[in-house]
Amino acid sequence: MKIKLYGSSTASTRKARRWFEEHNIPFEYRDILKKPLKKKEMQQILRLTEEGTKDIIATRSNVYKELDLDLENISLNDLYTLVNKNPKLLRQPIILGNDKLQVGFDEYNIRQFIPREERKRFIHDSLAFV
Repeated sequence: MKIKLYGSSTASTRKARRWFEEHNIPFEYRDILKKPLKKKEMQQILRLTEEGTKDIIATRSNVYKELDLDLENISLNDLYTLVNKNPKLLRQPIILGNDKLQVGFDEYNIRQFIPREERKRFIHDSLAFV
């Protein structure tokens, strides 16, 4: 499983990076402030969301408030352009892996990125102590 971690130097992104490192799970990190998402990457992320743009846009961010966006009435092309120019519009981190998506850091849900064989071994070992 190839895991991609998109973010910047936010606390949540640092927690996610540290979590993958501590669990020896290889991942590819990209600072979206230095190298914004491409249109194709945004499309891939949006395909995996449950509620589309609502899942990935940081509606409480200063950038969002300054731009006074109406997510209901903005075209996807306009959104791609805005995110490319203003990567802080995205919630962070965005973690992708084999049709799995997590937006933001959540220590419980991030476990979905542990390889299946390791999860099985962990459950087996945990039950062995019971």
